Amino acid sequence: MITPPLFNLPGEVAPRGLADAPTAQLLLSSEVSREEWLQLRRSGIGGSDVAGILGLAGKYTGPRHVFEEKHGRSTFKGNEAAEIGSEIEDFIAHMFTKRSGVRTAEAPGTLVHVDRLWQRVNVDRFTFERPGPASGLLECKNRSEYQADQWEDGAVPDAPAIQCHWGMAVGGWDHGFVAALVGGNKLRWSRLERDEEMIEHLVDYCGRWYERHVVEGIEPPADGLEATTDLLAKLWSVKAETIAEIDVAKAKALRARHADVKAREKAIKDELRLVENEMKLLTADSEIAKAGGQSAWTWKGNGTFASKQFADAHPDLVEQYTHMVPALDVDRLKAEQPVTYAAFRARRLIVPAKGI
Repeated sequence: MITPPLFNLPGEVAPRGLADAPTAQLLLSSEVSREEWLQLRRSGIGGSDVAGILGLAGKYTGPRHVFEEKHGRSTFKGNEAAEIGSEIEDFIAHMFTKRSGVRTAEAPGTLVHVDRLWQRVNVDRFTFERPGPASGLLECKNRSEYQADQWEDGAVPDAPAIQCHWGMAVGGWDHGFVAALVGGNKLRWSRLERDEEMIEHLVDYCGRWYERHVVEGIEPPADGLEATTDLLAKLWSVKAETIAEIDVAKAKALRARHADVKAREKAIKDELRLVENEMKLLTADSEIAKAGGQSAWTWKGNGTFASKQFADAHPDLVEQYTHMVPALDVDRLKAEQPVTYAAFRARRLIVPAKGI
């Protein structure tokens, strides 16, 4: 039984009853230092980990990110988007209450499931649809206008929906809400009902993942996520000219797969180019192609500016519209600070054509 704090927005008063999380108890107060919170976070699976473990967090995180973080090797240093998302949470909760009529209160800290101590959650808000204990939870998100279509008609993208269900799984509530401020000026919110089949799957999958990759410390296998590619580029400080010995059979198998995928990639690119060229021929000098009164595709002059062609065609205008800008002298940095230069140089994977 958890007592909710008072609202911190003017004119709103939180219910003074007990916020009942039927299957959870308070593990760590929100008043502790960030260092304490981060240390505790490594010993369990929280709501923000689940979509990453499942590979459903898009370009932001994946199973390998979660693994590295749980073992104290996180590469995330914070960014402006995360900072603004945290700061704007109060406003999103306030607007949610204003639009939905459902009151909210800040959660007191990290909750832990009463039976599965690895199962944790930090909900953004408790919700109160009736007097007395908390009836559910609210997850608050700040999202770009580019993601607006993902939130239309009551839809909730996979990652926040899974995070909300994880909160229900830990706390025992039968519903939750997700509210998103989209593009800085549109509020979208949805109510999600508890899905026992989904929760059973999440608990089973994440429980086995936690046991294998956190408790036993076994590295997760490679995956094809963009997030993992970005992570691997940052994970190690490369040691020049050092050699990693690889099993010959494994190396041959990976090289064969690499060659096969590259060949299929080229074939797909050629096929795509063929289809697009046919579309361009049909469009000719028009910008918009319609079929049955509906837009089928567009071919507009809104792509990358052809600077070299412009310079060749209009040398008289080049000088007029050229200005000097500060530029980093990378060659000088490389010559004078080789160690620092190497630390910020991207790594490239090159697979030679000649076999092993």
